[in-house]
Amino acid sequence: MTAPLYQLKAEFFKTLGHPARIRVLELLSEREHSVAEMLPEVGIEPAHLSQQLAVLRRANLVVTRKEGSTVYYSMTTPHVAELLRVARTILTGVLAGQAELLADLRATQTQTQPPSSPGVR
Repeated sequence: MTAPLYQLKAEFFKTLGHPARIRVLELLSEREHSVAEMLPEVGIEPAHLSQQLAVLRRANLVVTRKEGSTVYYSMTTPHVAELLRVARTILTGVLAGQAELLADLRATQTQTQPPSSPGVR
């Protein structure tokens, strides 16, 4: 018996649920990268990056190509890059709404605060 689609989607999003993996996918959405190229961009230890890349490989989100001793990673599908762009659009809208709410709260706060008394420190 196969897992329901919603369960498979949940597993897929769990795979994406790590900042280093998201950063790797963002880099790979531009072009293929070697591990050495990704290291300074992702900002984690080599062993940790290797673990995160293995998770992405097991999920079939990235593939490797070896040239000499250099391993290059690329995305298996451009749809993941599209998903990351959609996530950015959603977050931009959410954060814009939060910024508006914060501005409203600050405006309300300054209106309701009593004026400070002179000479009181």
